[in-house]
Amino acid sequence: MSAPARSPQDLRSDISGGIGDSPLRPDGFLKVRGEFAYSSDLWLENMVWGTTLRSPHPYARIVSIDYAEALAQPGVYTILTYKDVPGENVYGLKFQDTPVLAEDVVRYQGEPVAIVAADHPETARRARQKIKVCYEVLDPIIDAERAAHDQTLPKLHPGGNLVRHQRIIKGDPEATAPVVVSGVYEIGMQDQAFLGPESGLAIPDEDGGVHLYLATQWLHVDQRQTAKALGLPLDKVKLTMSGVGGAFGGREDLSMQIHACMLALRTNRPVKMVYDREESFFGHVHRHPAKMYYEHGADTDGNLIYVRARLYFDGGAYASKTPVVVGNGTTLGVGPYNVPNAKIEGWGVYTNNPPCGAMRGLGAVQPTYAYESQMDKLAAALGMDPAELRIRNAMSEGSTTVTGQVVDFPAPVAELVQRVRDIPLPEPHASGDILNLPGGASNTTHGEGVVRGIGYGVTIKNISYAEGLDDYSTARVRLEVIAGEPVVTVHTAAAEVGQGLVTVQQQIARTELGVQRVTILANDTEVGDAGSSSASRQTYVTGGAVRNACVAVRERLLDLADTRFGMHIDDISPAAMVEILGDEVIEETREYHHRPTSPLDPETGQGNAHVQYAFSAHRAVVDVDLDLGLVKVVQLDCTQDVGKAINPDAVAGQIHGGSAQGLGLAVMEEIQVSNGKVRNPSFTDYLIPTILDMPPMNVDVIERPDPHSPYGVRGVGEPPTISATPAIANAIRDATGLELPRVPIRPEHITGTS
Repeated sequence: MSAPARSPQDLRSDISGGIGDSPLRPDGFLKVRGEFAYSSDLWLENMVWGTTLRSPHPYARIVSIDYAEALAQPGVYTILTYKDVPGENVYGLKFQDTPVLAEDVVRYQGEPVAIVAADHPETARRARQKIKVCYEVLDPIIDAERAAHDQTLPKLHPGGNLVRHQRIIKGDPEATAPVVVSGVYEIGMQDQAFLGPESGLAIPDEDGGVHLYLATQWLHVDQRQTAKALGLPLDKVKLTMSGVGGAFGGREDLSMQIHACMLALRTNRPVKMVYDREESFFGHVHRHPAKMYYEHGADTDGNLIYVRARLYFDGGAYASKTPVVVGNGTTLGVGPYNVPNAKIEGWGVYTNNPPCGAMRGLGAVQPTYAYESQMDKLAAALGMDPAELRIRNAMSEGSTTVTGQVVDFPAPVAELVQRVRDIPLPEPHASGDILNLPGGASNTTHGEGVVRGIGYGVTIKNISYAEGLDDYSTARVRLEVIAGEPVVTVHTAAAEVGQGLVTVQQQIARTELGVQRVTILANDTEVGDAGSSSASRQTYVTGGAVRNACVAVRERLLDLADTRFGMHIDDISPAAMVEILGDEVIEETREYHHRPTSPLDPETGQGNAHVQYAFSAHRAVVDVDLDLGLVKVVQLDCTQDVGKAINPDAVAGQIHGGSAQGLGLAVMEEIQVSNGKVRNPSFTDYLIPTILDMPPMNVDVIERPDPHSPYGVRGVGEPPTISATPAIANAIRDATGLELPRVPIRPEHITGTS
């Protein structure tokens, strides 16, 4: 070969929209115009409609099911129960513990009991109402802490009510300190509140298989679970991604996938299923509520000496991602701080509350709220500035975590706190403009009784899968000439759930191959596994896989240039590429695996559990009406280290969006559960922030590349959700002087009328 080095810059030429640029999203115009096709828009001639009968009880035995009257209704094609599941009537992400359809017992309100297919959605719903189920109602288990320890409670599963217990021991677990603060903190059950409901279209194949079009976060894990329940080999169950209207973790678990396929195979007709909003609240997992006991000890200069904590995570009726939540919650349980001595214990348990699983910030949201509340309490006890206390104890590159893992990449925690602290503060509230006061246009105050507070929140979040799991993604890249110009096609199974991955893949391909026109094929199971669009991992691992495949294509192109024309690599412009390729098509498939991690020691919790950490810091400024308990977040600023911003505009968008979810958890978002029953399954009663609730934001992005990741990237999407909540809660405490140990903070918590 004529060239000793082959860098992507040799091929890039004047290509725009590569790494570091912010090209427009290819789906952007369609979405803002309301023309983008989501999974709920799927349609096929001769399709029928499926619906689900769900349990009204949190805990009950099923005595009998009678659907004769329902099946006799005109237009009803079939009604199926657990007896009709062709394969195994069980599935699950971590534990195989969730029935496809309930057999002898229901463990939460909303558990699927039967499914119906009919010629019209209203016909299906009316038939569902005519199914007669006789239940023997049982007393539900609703207290997670009690479920962890009380052996007299009924066992919800054969192994008992404990999903996972994890202990982390570092240094002296019984260490003492001259300054000690403690607290008990609770976090409510937050919903992902994605706008696109669970939906999909299952089409039976002539060979006895099925093709499912759906919105999900992980195609291949859905395929494996669905095939097992259908009793079919993997090659008979094909999944193709449709438009996803948000996810945030709520689409990692199955919802309608198996049900739609069962109905399609039974009726031999395409079957569409779409949940309405109320059913959606019962049809997916939520964020784990938690109760956390914390104690921090420090010397009189503010140096942390120890942290001791007990964390209880309510997993609800089935395991889902509870084992991961416990692992993340304990390993990240002291925050981004240097702590020489620690004893952290976490329990994840089964109850008869709604199932909980993945949500943005998995397992880190709960402890961050608690330890950041503690850091403010400790600063007050020491008479220190809260930001200075965080800076003093901030971890950095070379620090050792509570699991004994050495941080061998940049960890600019102190810099993040300093930078967010130095962002200019807003002007004092002006009583003359009521729109800028708590209550706004409701004219509840003209400034009387309104006080201001400032608070900080800092977090650490693991990126990608952990604890020894082989985390990887697969990409297939094709280079060819179409209509006289070089075209790159990228094919992965990595779910585009709104985060902008489709754009990132185009940017990487343009940078590596120097080709402007890059097409991203629809995600499906015809290409290798890409893992889930969760854990802030896809730019890292799928970006790495696309890069590896592009490098392989580039090497073949350069070999072809040398073989055919003896061309030096500097000579390959897009025009030359057309001549070199001719009718030749170059296609390569590659995987990317990140560095290995290791399981935690079951007794001490020591081990290199995580491949990468991400960090962010928020400062919140709030105005609080002490008389009415109303809160207005006046300004919410964020600094975050992203390693390398592949798409700076998309990075800023992730930080804004994540901060909005954190704000929601701080002051309004909670699924209200009473004795195992959901009281507010609607967007009328489950409140989420609107554009009027979001304050101005200053976003300060810094780039400290991780030498172990592709392009130095660091996961972006989760940290801002995590650190926003405690920043706002601490600001409200600063304004009011109240303890406020629970989020979301509601008006009655401030006024004392609860």
